[in-house]
This record gives sequence, structure tokens and C-alpha cells, in this order.
Amino acid sequence: MKFTLSWLKDHLETDASLAEIVERLTSIGLEVEHVDDKAGLKPFVIAKVLTAVQHPDADRLRVLTVDTGDGKAPVQVVCGAPNARAGLIGAFAAPGTYVPGIDMTLTVGKIRGVESHGMMCSERELELSDEHNGIIDLPADAPVGTSFAAYAHLDDPVIEINLTPNRPDATSVYGIARDLAASGLGRLVGGAIMPHAGNGMCPVKVSIEAPELCPGFALRLVKGVRNGPSPKWLQQRLLAIGLRPISALVDITNYVTFDRGRPLHVFDAAKVAGNLTVRRAKDGEKVWALDGREYTLTPEICVIADEDGVESIAGVMGGEHSGCDENTSDVLIESALWDPITTARTGRTLGIITDARYRFERGVDPEFMVPGVELATKLVLDFCGGTPTEIEVAGYAGHIDKIVAFPLSEVERLTGIEVPRAESLDILSRLGFEPQGSGDIVDVKVPSWRPDVDGKADLVEEVMRIHGVDNILAQPLGSHDAVNAKILTTLQIRTRAAKRALAVRGMMEAVTWSFIPARHAELFGGGQTALKLANPIAADMSDMRPSLLPGLIAAAQRNVDKGIGDVALFEVSGTYEGDGADQQRRVAAGVRRGTAKLDGSGRSWAGNSGPVGVFDAKADAIAALEACGAQVERLQIEAGGPAWYHPGRSGTIKLGPKVILGTFGEFHPKTLEGLDVSGPLCGFEVFVDAVPEPKAKPTKTKPKLELSAFQAVKRDFAFVVDRAVEAGMLVRAALAADRKLITGVSVFDVFEGASLGAAKKSIAIEVSIQPVEKTLTDEDFEALARRIVENVGKQTGGVLRA
Repeated sequence: MKFTLSWLKDHLETDASLAEIVERLTSIGLEVEHVDDKAGLKPFVIAKVLTAVQHPDADRLRVLTVDTGDGKAPVQVVCGAPNARAGLIGAFAAPGTYVPGIDMTLTVGKIRGVESHGMMCSERELELSDEHNGIIDLPADAPVGTSFAAYAHLDDPVIEINLTPNRPDATSVYGIARDLAASGLGRLVGGAIMPHAGNGMCPVKVSIEAPELCPGFALRLVKGVRNGPSPKWLQQRLLAIGLRPISALVDITNYVTFDRGRPLHVFDAAKVAGNLTVRRAKDGEKVWALDGREYTLTPEICVIADEDGVESIAGVMGGEHSGCDENTSDVLIESALWDPITTARTGRTLGIITDARYRFERGVDPEFMVPGVELATKLVLDFCGGTPTEIEVAGYAGHIDKIVAFPLSEVERLTGIEVPRAESLDILSRLGFEPQGSGDIVDVKVPSWRPDVDGKADLVEEVMRIHGVDNILAQPLGSHDAVNAKILTTLQIRTRAAKRALAVRGMMEAVTWSFIPARHAELFGGGQTALKLANPIAADMSDMRPSLLPGLIAAAQRNVDKGIGDVALFEVSGTYEGDGADQQRRVAAGVRRGTAKLDGSGRSWAGNSGPVGVFDAKADAIAALEACGAQVERLQIEAGGPAWYHPGRSGTIKLGPKVILGTFGEFHPKTLEGLDVSGPLCGFEVFVDAVPEPKAKPTKTKPKLELSAFQAVKRDFAFVVDRAVEAGMLVRAALAADRKLITGVSVFDVFEGASLGAAKKSIAIEVSIQPVEKTLTDEDFEALARRIVENVGKQTGGVLRA
């Protein structure tokens, strides 16, 4: 948001300096991004040409003697302007002056053998306009020797502030002045707008077919206007903020847009056929806009149309067909209210960025819709003449005041600063709020120009930014007598632990988009209507992700496309099962591709790595769960998983019959085909938030390390079981035989053959035994072996292989 100092002082009566204004703007939350104090124009002075003679060696050049008004002898200047003549008064630049229009610093030089000590400047060389056919020609009473910038009112500083999206009221110079006045820097002036009596009713009527897109529409016809250039002061203000003056009627709309934050549009009434209709565009309907481009519209876009078709893209840009030009004699002034979301979507869909869109998508003051027409009418009558009709208002039902209950104690509770009650209420009143009541909780009426204020915290922010955060006194950090309590939440601790564990396993962390294509979401159990974005940033990012795996697989494929086929990626982030707050999950997921195994990848003289598979994914999943505090020895692995995994090469990790902690496996060929990826790929997902909280311990002190003094022993057993029996069941059964002595059980052989019988297999396990109290005797080992065999037989039906 740009504005000039003099423009600000139209609405702020103050003696504050530029530096004080800039400092105060930043302190009240309107951060100043840049200040152009126009110092670059200070070296240019008004000078008078005394003589002008033909250059001896150039037909198009003249040698001038110029009086710069400094009391010294006239200087010699070589000039090629066709209007250079004796007696002309213009803008002079001495050697050493930087001329912005030609991006050059002047020096004393020779032009065709004649010395030139400076330059008489054109408007383009001072970046005042594109005019460069001659040098600036000032009136005869222009004071020679004085500053040209001051004489031409070009020394007006330009201030640019960086607005946050929640401050639509500060998109106007008047709104900024209101904030400064509320902060005590001056008095707010120039806000009154007098209505104009109309001569008859407006002949053009307005009908609103889409009231949800247009809550109100005001229109006035002004007859008999003369549309010429706008006044010089208005042109200078528009140029200062980067806008190009076009004509009085168009410049007025731009001026009101910045002065009051009220975008307007003007139609040439002679080019409008019949009445106006606010409606949704028809699919495929086209319009030529004022930027000279043709746009194809959709039903999601709101338009203003006459009997012949679309005349304007509502809230974004007017149409070229009904635009005003030098022949306009009757003008329609339009001031409407447009739905912010629809305006933002329209601008983004069509790729149009305008000052009107910038304001409408943030929310304009609904109560200034009609006054905006009145202000524009005054300016039209002042600059162009004419006779106005009455204002046609359609659809507007009036503004419903928002009342916020405001406990005054919230200021200190939320900020730690005690602001007196009277000061808090006075600040709100100066900002346009209306506090009502005398108790500790007051009802505050929110002004129509502050749609961003919804609750008590917003009111606290208003009080504090005017009271001044610089009033917060610096205080030393208090010391603590005791050790601080845990700062991070359990979920934060688990997230960090899972990341560290997977990184240790040679995987690279990736950060993928939270939204994915609809077809990818459907492959991984998503695609519900509730998870579709209303306004996606791209067509292929339409759905919130139900899983981290699609993004990781796509990232792995991008690496493949760049020649890196062996890649292992992981991510710990959120997934979405629905649009409820309790339907977002914290998940750790990873994928491995090619030969990216834990022990290395690629080709080697000692032997090439094999492709990744289901057991690599299983090991990663178990490592992540263990890092999150899951009791790995109690986990149960079931064959099979979700549909995106290969049915025979996947598994589900459970804790008990109901609690699912994760899934893993190689991906189904149809899944890979749907994602348009290739190669050996396996992956896993574990649900970090599903891991049960550990039981509270009486102390956080680590227990004493106790190592047995006795020799550990290993014994092998081979059991014949039914082919359907899982090895994990047999391992758990062996462990349960004696949890005090048996410290580990591992499978080292699985065999199937005709010698075992039909539908039978042999599973060989190694049992690690660690004596604790004494050295075990043969009898002790035999008794333990019997318990192992009995327990395995009872739980799995297995018998000791002969």
C-alpha cells in the first residue's frame, strides 16, 4: 500500500515529521517497508535560457547559455531539444547530478567539440511522463534558482507499508490516518461526504441473480460529462504510487480506491444495452477486459452483464467494450459488494491481479458502498461537470453489527501488561469501536470496516498495538529453584525420536506436499469429498493426503528420473482421515527403492546388493516403533495389509487384536501403475500417535546395571508344525516357557519337504539362555527344554522333529 505524505495529511491534521509518522506506523502494526523522500529530485533547479545559437558542427544541436539563479556566470549547455530557445524557463541539472530517466550521472563533456556543463531536462528524463520531444517549458513567472521539485510539487515523500491480510481497513489512506489519529499523532479530518440530490431516477436498473456472490449493488448515472485529463494534482498522486493516469473518469475510480479503500467502476452508458444483471458466467462465455486480453469464463465466476453479454468481471476487472474514453458523455458509476472468496478464486483462476481484487478479497466496508458513489459523483462533477440521477441500490439489506463480549482482564492475561480500563476503552473508541456497559465485561460493537475482528483476542490486539508494545519493560529472566518440567509433548518427542532412528538407518528425510492428486488419494484410501480442497493451488493438488506414501513414492521416482535409482526416503508428518480435528494422525513413513538396503546399495566387487523387499520395510517399521517407545517384544505381525500393498508380501503390526500400529510391505503392481512409477519398491507406515503411553514410573532414575556372572548358553530346537502356523507364534511360545532364563529366540531355518508329511513344515529356532542365580546343571537344562517343547506344542501344535 503506497501513499504520499500530502495525501495522508488530507485526512490527518498533524505537525509530526516524516520520521515520526514512519516510526509510529510501524509501532502500531502498519510496518513501513520503504520511504522515498524524493531526495533524487532535489539537485534539479529552475533555470532560464538566456541565449540559444546554432551549434557550429551539428544541424540539430544548439548551444545555450543558461542562468541557474545562483548568482554566478551563466553556464554553457549543448541541447538537442526542438523547443530550446532564448527566454525558455525549465529544469536544469548540473554536472554531478544523477538523471533517473536516462540512468546517468552527468559530467562536463564535449559534444561535437563544444563543452556542455549540464542538461536542460525533459519530462521523461525526470520520470514525470513519457514526453521527450522537448525540454520542460515552465511559465514565465517560475522562480529561477529555486527547487524544481518543490515548485512542481514533486518533493512529496512516498510511504509504502506492508499490509497483513487481516487489515482491509488499512488499504485506504483514510484508514491509515484513522489509526495514526487513534495513536495520538493528530486529528482525523476530511471524512464527511455530502449526498447529491439526483435529477430523476437512474434509467438503468440492476437485478441480482446470484445474491450469495453480490450482497449489494449501487449505481448512478451522470449525464453530460466531459471526460478529459484529470487535474495535475491527481495525476501526480497516481504517478507517485505507480499508477498511470488515463482520463478523469478512470483516475477518479483509482483515486477513491486508494483514498477510501472503495473500488469503483465506470461504464460508458451509451455502450450499455438495457439493464444490468449480476449473475454467474455461462460456461465458455468470453469477455475482452480492460487489460486488452480475452478471458474464458466458468460458472464459478461472477459477472456484470447487459442484454448483449458480459460487461465486467465482478470485483476484478471491467470490460473493454463499455470502458470510458474521450467521447464519453454519460457515465454509470458502479459501487458494489462482492463475495471475498469468489473474488479471490476468480482472480487466481484467470491470473488477474488488480487493486480492486486486492481489496474485495480482504473485505471492503459495506456501509461505504453508497457514500463511495457520492464521493465519486462529487469528483466527477468537479472535474467533468454533468447532472447526476438518484442512486439505484439493489440487494443491500444493511450491515448487521457484530457485538463482542470483552472481559477487560483479558488484556493483562494475554499480554502480561496492565492497561487501565479507561485507556483500553478510549483506544477502542478512537478506533471506531463502540464499547457499551460499565462492568468488568463490556459489549463492544465492531465497526463495519473491521471484518477481521471476531473475538476478544482481536480486541486485545487492538488495545495493545495502540497502547504500544514498546511500553513493555525489559525484565531479567527469572531463575528456577528446581529442574524444569518436560517442555516437549509426548508426540513431539516421538516425532524427533522416529526421525533420528530412520536417519540412522540410512534414510533421507523428505518434506512432501500435504495435498496430492485425486487419483493418488483414491489409491491409498482417500478421495472423500470432505478432504477435497475448495481452492487448490494447482489442479494436481486437489486432495488432502490420506497417507504419506504417495508423496514419498513420487519423490523417489523424481530421483529415478534424474539417474538416482537407489534411494531411501522417510517423512514424519500428518495424514488426514477426515475434516475433523480428531481425524488427523501423526505418521512416520518411508520407502526404499532399487537396492537401497540398510547395509548398502548398488554394485560392488564383493557382491551386488539384492533388491529391497518386504523384510527391509518391516525392519524400518519396527525400528521406528521402538524409537517411539513401543514394546517390540509384544508386537504381533499379521500377514497382509491395505490394498496398496502386495497381498503376499505385506504385513500389519498390531498390539493386541484391535490396536494397529503400522503396516509394511512391497507395493501392489496396480498401485505402482496408478502412480506411474517403476522398479523394486517397498515401504511402511507406523502410527506414532497410536503407540500407548508408557506407564508412569515412581522414579526417573535409571536402574542399576546388573550383569550375570554366569556363562550364557544357546540351544537349538526344530519343530514340525502345520504349514499355516506363523514362525512368530512359535517364537512367542518358546519365550513364554521361562521369561527369567530365556533372553532371546530367533528363527534360523525353515524347511518343507515330503519327508515331513503333507501340509507340514519344520521351523528351527535358537534359544538364548542366561543363568542368573547359579550355573545350570544338565537336569536344569533338560527341565527347561521340556517346558519349551510343551509350551510350543500347546500353543502351536508343533512336535519336536526327530
